[in-house]
Amino acid sequence: MQWRDEGIILATRRHGETSLILELMTGAHGRHLGLVRGGRSRRRQPFLQPGNTLDVTWRARLDEHLGHFTVEPTIERASKLIDSAAGIYALQILAALLRLLPERDPHPELYAALAASLDALESPAAAAELLVRFELAVLNELGFGLDLSRCAATGMVDDLAYVSPRTGRAVSREAGTAYEPKLLPLPSFLLRRVGRPPDAAAFRQAFALTGYFLNRHVWEPRGIAPPAARERLIALVAGNGDATASLETASASR
Repeated sequence: MQWRDEGIILATRRHGETSLILELMTGAHGRHLGLVRGGRSRRRQPFLQPGNTLDVTWRARLDEHLGHFTVEPTIERASKLIDSAAGIYALQILAALLRLLPERDPHPELYAALAASLDALESPAAAAELLVRFELAVLNELGFGLDLSRCAATGMVDDLAYVSPRTGRAVSREAGTAYEPKLLPLPSFLLRRVGRPPDAAAFRQAFALTGYFLNRHVWEPRGIAPPAARERLIALVAGNGDATASLETASASR
């Protein structure tokens, strides 16, 4: 068995004295693991870091085997990512979200979104907006996508302000006013791109929205906790975290 693809490193694990097991998200073969012989060498270790993109060839005798990767670097962004708390948290969250998907199950749109996200984490606000949109995309890929296109009660497409926690469908401000305590706020930036970054309150609402459905449909049924980096990023964006301390915490957890 053999294939060639492009892949982004999600994580690495030592194997023996000189090798590494890479966890990659690939364009056509989904999340895939493989062994890199000599991956801990001085020549290879600098580019075999989470966040970097590789040209990879995977080989195995049988499809169900772990197999071996032959790798060449194409995009090296890891050093930039680890220079900021937002970058470290974002990478940890993205990897945790992708692990919710079955291994080796192709998700080309998520791969493209992953690459675009990793290339645009220039600030905590940018990281937060990209990540909340990525969470929506993962929910959709898992079959639990939200319908934010029109009001569930009236069919209106304007002034959508809430989401029903029962159906995951948008509700207009007019239709939802009487039921506001039972509905989830829908921040407007999720409906359309805006010229300036959303404020901290909008980010908290957005993560509360995606977090509710991830917990209901995925985390709680599987008995797993949300990634710790998620709360750290929310605190960072909301202005409740010290960037220097956050960076040290994130680095220590790698």
